Amino acid sequence: MSANFITGTGTDIGKTWLACALLRHWRAAGRQPAAFKPVLSGFDSRQPQASDAGALLAALGRPASAAELDAIAPWRFAAPLSPDLAAAREGRRIDFDELVAFTRRVINANSGPTLVEGVGGVMVPLDARHTVRDWIAASGLPCVLVTGSYLGSLSHALTALEALARVGAGVAAIAVNETPGSAVALDATLESLARHVAGIPLVSIARDSPQAGAARLAGMLCPEIV
Repeated sequence: MSANFITGTGTDIGKTWLACALLRHWRAAGRQPAAFKPVLSGFDSRQPQASDAGALLAALGRPASAAELDAIAPWRFAAPLSPDLAAAREGRRIDFDELVAFTRRVINANSGPTLVEGVGGVMVPLDARHTVRDWIAASGLPCVLVTGSYLGSLSHALTALEALARVGAGVAAIAVNETPGSAVALDATLESLARHVAGIPLVSIARDSPQAGAARLAGMLCPEIV
C-alpha cells in the first residue's frame, strides 16, 4: 500500500486538481486507487458533483451519490469557511480523534495507491485545539505539499514546511503549480525553493502541460507503477 496526504500552502492552490490527476494516471495504469476528502466546507448539497469530493469521485469513475459522499467525505459543511467555523454555524464540531481514526481506517482498508486530501492549508483550524498539520502528523502519512509560483509563494511554502516539521510530519514531495499570470517564472520558483528544501523532491506542474508533472509525481509516490 502507498498512501499520502495531499495538503497545501493555502486554499485554492490546486490540491483537488492534482489529486484527480494522480487518480486518473493510476487508473490508466491499471491500478485501483482510492481517495478521501474527509473534511469539506463550502459544500452545496444541490450540486454535489461540483464539490471537491464530487471531483474525486468523478476521477475514480464513481457517482457523487449520498452513499459515495458519506464514504469519502463524512464531515461536510455548507459554509465556505474554515472547518471549525463552518461546523459551528451548524451547531456541530469535528471530533479530532474520530477524524484520525477514520483516516487510519480507510488507508488500512485499501491496498492500492491512496490519497487523503486535506482542507485549505496546513494551519487551517479543525477545532479549538487542532489544525490540519496535527491531523497529518496523527495520521502518520507522508504528505505532498502543493504550492504555487506567485509572488510570495516561496515564503508560504517554507512557512508551511516549518510548521509541518514542528510536529514531525513527513513531506514526500513538493508540487509547484504554475500560477497563471505570475510575474515570477515557474523555473525561478523551483530554483529558489530547491536551495532551501534539500532532500525533498520538487515537481513542477506547468500550466501548458500539467499532465507531465502529475505523471512524474504519480511515479514518485508509487514507484512500482511504470
